[in-house]
Amino acid sequence: MSSLSAIRAFGSLLLRFSNGGPLKPSNSFSHHIFLSRKLSSLSWYSSSGTWTSFCGFHYGNSDRKISTCPPLCMGRRSCKIAGRKTAQDAKKAKLYARFGKEVVSAVKKGGSSPVSNTALAALFEKAKELDIPRDIIDRNIKRASEKGQEAYIEKFYEVYGYGGAGMIVQVLTDKVNRSVAAVREVVKDYGGKMADSGSIMFKFKRARVVTVKATDADKDQLLAIALDAGADDVIEPYMDEDDMEDAERHYKIVTSLDNYTPILTKLREEGIPFETDSGFELLPLTPIEVDDEAMDLNKELMSKLLELDDVDAVYTDQK
Repeated sequence: MSSLSAIRAFGSLLLRFSNGGPLKPSNSFSHHIFLSRKLSSLSWYSSSGTWTSFCGFHYGNSDRKISTCPPLCMGRRSCKIAGRKTAQDAKKAKLYARFGKEVVSAVKKGGSSPVSNTALAALFEKAKELDIPRDIIDRNIKRASEKGQEAYIEKFYEVYGYGGAGMIVQVLTDKVNRSVAAVREVVKDYGGKMADSGSIMFKFKRARVVTVKATDADKDQLLAIALDAGADDVIEPYMDEDDMEDAERHYKIVTSLDNYTPILTKLREEGIPFETDSGFELLPLTPIEVDDEAMDLNKELMSKLLELDDVDAVYTDQK
């Protein structure tokens, strides 16, 4: 029987069952097709604009479920959750990669023993603060001794984005020529422009930052903790009308290096979950507003820059 005939026969079979029609086995096997609910309840309209249906088959004691197309995002909220998880995974991967580079550089300069290498000892403490697995350290200590592995150098590239927005691209690389060429290529391909050193950096300040989910802390409680521990500022979550139900909005507690640890201690005492920075963040002194088109284009440019292995972070003064 041709494939078209088989499809028609299968459709006819499902139709008979949806209407309560019986089915007799076509051979000596004791098998039957079951529908746990009415046929209409076994289909739904996915967010991609296609219908998805399921039917079940029962052979002896074995049940099998067959889908006519792959599972898809079930609406805007589930797609946002999936996108959010992907972003969180990417952020963690960047953190681990940068930390590994710092370990390699520390070992290259002072050896593999944290007893004699103060820079490496500091990284062991930093790993505890950032909740970085021990195997990340061990793997990169070994990597530092490999032939041809060079120390990493930190570089900052400045970029003009759309709508007057500026960007700072933070890079930690063992091949400067490779990293600058890759950054230039992405900036050119996605409509940005490389800026001279110092053209944009003066619009930012370097600070230690603690991030707290808006759903994990009361605003007044967080402000009291931050001020009591000596924080410089608390940046409230940006309110987007399209994301009013988004549980991933964050407060940012801005502080100096001296007050960073006391703030973490206080948050732990109060049982408030938080995320640390990777050593510092660059915060815009005066965030600027851009139109929706420029905002989307800037987000795309930053996203593509972050895909580069040498790029650890991209900062912007766009609101």
